[in-house]
This record gives sequence, structure tokens and C-alpha cells, in this order.
Amino acid sequence: MPTFDKDDYLNGMSDAESLKGDPASAGSDAKGGEPKEGTGKAEPHRDGRTAAQPGADDAQGQKKEPQGKEPETQDGDRGTAQAGQDGQGDDLTPLGRAKKEAADYLEALQRERAQFVNYRNRTLKEQETFRQHGVTDVLTSLLPALDDIDRIREHGGLDDSFQAVASKIDKTFEKFGVVKFGEKGEDFDPTRHEAILHKPDPEAKTETVDTVVEAGYMIGDRVIRAARVVVASPQGK
Repeated sequence: MPTFDKDDYLNGMSDAESLKGDPASAGSDAKGGEPKEGTGKAEPHRDGRTAAQPGADDAQGQKKEPQGKEPETQDGDRGTAQAGQDGQGDDLTPLGRAKKEAADYLEALQRERAQFVNYRNRTLKEQETFRQHGVTDVLTSLLPALDDIDRIREHGGLDDSFQAVASKIDKTFEKFGVVKFGEKGEDFDPTRHEAILHKPDPEAKTETVDTVVEAGYMIGDRVIRAARVVVASPQGK
């Protein structure tokens, strides 16, 4: 059997340039340039660049996609929370909204009623104060005439007709809350009596009113004029 010489075999092959146009050779080159399935690698191009690896690009695309969508998700959550807060009143049923409106109206009515009650009480108090001032002015102007009537009554100089007029005047002042005070024998009260004279009395145990010179008048708790009296004092004081 003849011996196989590798150098003779290679020298006997056709030139590589002549094989470029050969379909069989071209097919083998095309098949050789395709990447094998499952390897994820590509043959280098003739210009020296390497083809992109599809598997790696897909993996990078999958990793980058959530990063691009994350801000949208956060913005969406914030918008949903804001819409939930703004629309709390819209979540009520028609009956719930009606009850809420009724409660609001009731609260407003109670507030207005309290303000009205305070205004009414303040107005009534002011009216009573103004009325007392008016009565005080009239009483003060008539005090000299009332003192004269008391002196005439004390000495028994009033006839029946004049006595009737004096009684009507007293009843009129009583109607407006005027109280006349100052009687002989009552205890001396410096807040209501004005002592114009003190005289010792061996029988007196405390200071008492001995003589009423001018009667006193008051409206409610306010003294319009203190009674001017002579005070009987115990001896030794």
C-alpha cells in the first residue's frame, strides 16, 4: 500500500481563490459563519467586528425595563392615595351624605341659637338698666316734693283728697321698683342711713334710728338716697 504524503495532497488542491465562486464552498462558509444554537456566541464578521449576543442583550433589556417603569409606579401610587383622600366624601352613600348634611345644619343651628340667646339676655339686661336710670332721674327730681308730703303727713295736715293723691304717687313708685325706707326704731345701717346727729340714750343697747328727718329710697340693691336720721346711741360710746 502506498504511503500518504500530506504535502503532495495539499499541493494538489485547487487554489482557495478559485473556490470563492463554488456554491458548495460558499454553502459551507455560510454554515460555518452561523452561530450554533444554545451557545449564545457569533462568529466574527469579515470587517473584524463581533455580532451582538442576543442572549445578553435580552437579559440587559429585561433588567433595564423595571428600572424605567418604577417611577411611573410610584407616581401612580401617590396619585391614587391623593385621589383617595380627596374623594373620601364621595364614598358615602346617599343616606350617609344626607345624615352628614343634617348634622352640619344642626350644628350651625345650635351655634346661631346660642348667639341669639346671649344677645337676647344682654339686650334684656341693658333694657332693665336703662329703665332704672330713667326711674332714678324722675325720682331724684321729685324728692323735694316727696319730702314735703311726708312732713305734711307727719303733722296731720293732709286732707282726704290730698291723701289720695299722695297714696297714688307712692303706689306708682312702688310699681317701678322704688322702695322707701327709714323707720323709727330700726337698727342703724351706715350703708343705708346718714346720721346727722347722735344722742345718748341710757335705754339703747345698740345704735338705733330715733328720728327720720328725710326718708331714703332705693331701686333693687342700689340706694338712690340714704335716709337722714337722728341716731340714739348707748351711753359710754
